[in-house]
Amino acid sequence: MAGDYDDRNRGSIWKNEKKTTDKHPDFTGSLNVDGRDYWVSAWKRKEGANARAPALSFSVKPKDGQEPKHNETSSKPSAATRRGSMKDALDDDVPF
Repeated sequence: MAGDYDDRNRGSIWKNEKKTTDKHPDFTGSLNVDGRDYWVSAWKRKEGANARAPALSFSVKPKDGQEPKHNETSSKPSAATRRGSMKDALDDDVPF
């Protein structure tokens, strides 16, 4: 039954046939998260990049053109803050 398929929380990307410059994404597609649709752009790791870097880098934008709303009471932590909290999380006593 074709009508029973649930495509929530799924997405796909395909080769960008319209790419004309290095700044254009290598892949484009769409994604659904909790019933909301998004456009997806992805770039391949560039030649000479660190082998431990991600193989793909993504950009996601809502299809309706509106930016997602962020919680007014919380702000995005800076990179330094994130590193500090990760260090704190890993800097515990290990019994060996």
